[in-house]
Amino acid sequence: MRQVWLAARIGAGDTNYDYPMSSQSTLDKAMRDAREGRLSAALASVRLLVRTQPKDWNAAQVLGFLLLQSGALAQALHQLERAVTANPNSPAFRNNFANALLNAQRPHEAVAQWKKALETDPTYSKAFLGLTLAFAELGDSTSAIEAGRRGMAMRPDWPELAMNLASKLKDTGRVEEAIALLRPATIAHPKNAGLRSNFLLALNYLDESVESVARAHREYAQCSLALSASAVTPPRIDPSAERPLRLGILSGDLRTHSVAYFARPIIHKVPAGCALTLFSSGRAIAGDPMPKDLSTGAEEWVDVVAMNDAAVGEAIRVRKIDVLLELGGHTSGGRLGALDHGPAPVIVTAIGYPNTTGHPNVGWRIVDSITDPLGSEPSCTERLLRIDPCFLCYSPPSDAPAPSMPPPEAPITFGSFNLAAKISARTIELWARVLAAVDHSRLLIKSKAVADEGTREHLLSRLADGGLPRNRVDVLSHTTTLHDHFASYGRVHVALDTMPYNGTTTTCEAMWMGVPTVTMLGDRHCARVGASLLSAAGRSEWVAKTMDEFVSIAVALASDRHLLAALRIELRQAIARSPLCDEVSYGTRFHDALRGAWRGWCDAHRT
Repeated sequence: MRQVWLAARIGAGDTNYDYPMSSQSTLDKAMRDAREGRLSAALASVRLLVRTQPKDWNAAQVLGFLLLQSGALAQALHQLERAVTANPNSPAFRNNFANALLNAQRPHEAVAQWKKALETDPTYSKAFLGLTLAFAELGDSTSAIEAGRRGMAMRPDWPELAMNLASKLKDTGRVEEAIALLRPATIAHPKNAGLRSNFLLALNYLDESVESVARAHREYAQCSLALSASAVTPPRIDPSAERPLRLGILSGDLRTHSVAYFARPIIHKVPAGCALTLFSSGRAIAGDPMPKDLSTGAEEWVDVVAMNDAAVGEAIRVRKIDVLLELGGHTSGGRLGALDHGPAPVIVTAIGYPNTTGHPNVGWRIVDSITDPLGSEPSCTERLLRIDPCFLCYSPPSDAPAPSMPPPEAPITFGSFNLAAKISARTIELWARVLAAVDHSRLLIKSKAVADEGTREHLLSRLADGGLPRNRVDVLSHTTTLHDHFASYGRVHVALDTMPYNGTTTTCEAMWMGVPTVTMLGDRHCARVGASLLSAAGRSEWVAKTMDEFVSIAVALASDRHLLAALRIELRQAIARSPLCDEVSYGTRFHDALRGAWRGWCDAHRT
């Protein structure tokens, strides 16, 4: 395959840089060149300026930005540190250097720079956004939230800080607080797409009515340029229904990530004659094997992480993609803004986001008859493409350890390895009823968000208030390796799902490790994913329709240690043979659905 690196925009995805204002035409032109995709020309002109005027610190700042976007981290850090050394009392220069350090995965040093910026100027609000991001990177959620709150007290109408603070509140299980911050912010900034995406993502974790959540998603359209007079029409494309297609996938998660594992069968099962281009909007991680694995199924890999939305859309458009599959929706890896000008005639959303996108140019959405039964259409802005029996196919890691049982003397342990944000009040009530029905049983929670003591204490307090005493709950944070993560299932007898936002990868992982999982059929897509996965795995008997039935299923499983031991041996093989892991059939169904969407477009546009 051919790999292409396209020119980046300055500060893509980063709203916290303090850009120098300069009247120098060289810098103005360089910044414009970079934003419009001419990074090499921008770098050449600013390098020359820095060589001839080494003490032009604005030029050093711009060169640092450009080098950062080109991937030359060491050189970028050198230029930005040089400016800080010469101007130690400039909080703006320290802020920019700290952002570069954070990009270089050196968060401790970034924190030090932002603290020094605040020592120089206690009112320098950008430092609080930086500290929110850096502390989050360090796993110190308590400090991240404190920094965000201090910044919001200083600038209560700052959308970027509201987004990042709300994200940390959500991640640590404070979903109601996140919503309380985001809801008025979206009203104050109705066209801020990033802010609204954060709000919509958070809504999935709450028990709000299906209609109110759907209405909020439909309102996303006001953030899109798709409805404006400046909208660009798609390139002229041959509307032949059966010709080979140029397929594209846009995702920020083409790395070792849950989305990538579910996308692998789609990427590796592209129909003969069709060509696939992968548009990666996520930052590369050194040593990650997943991009190489995925790229073997593609004709071209285009790195768009540093490009603005218009440039991403243009990168798709110039390749004359027929069918574009976007995998992020309103998650942090999503780039819905790149779709504003309709870069492909057929745009389909799948896998990464558990709801409708609300974007006017996303025409189709991949689901199944369990997650979105007939009658669900009014809640969605897209046309639904149902690929039964399941809209997902699990591609397990090849190096997962063999399943193992807890020690015979261990008390029955229920477990959930889901995000802390998914542990809603209703989930806690349900889990408490299960533990109350099984004497001496315990609950094991594993979540990256509880790495710091403050977040762990907050979670344990919520559980206790909901009827789960602390002395019956064990909490694990993030494990170092994927192998250790899977091995942790050896401490669990029965896994318990969350609601209304079900687990997805965690449910598949639990069953792959021989751990039965109990879920409850809800009233929306995110609350029915567990039922879809279990049904595809041939285990619909673990799907409850009521809370009483959920408790009964969990208790029955916990009461039969012989069955649990047998499942620990047999379940992985059964899952491997089930439709849940049948990559060939799934790939065929998925690509047939894409072809169906293409045919529909051709029928509407054939002259």
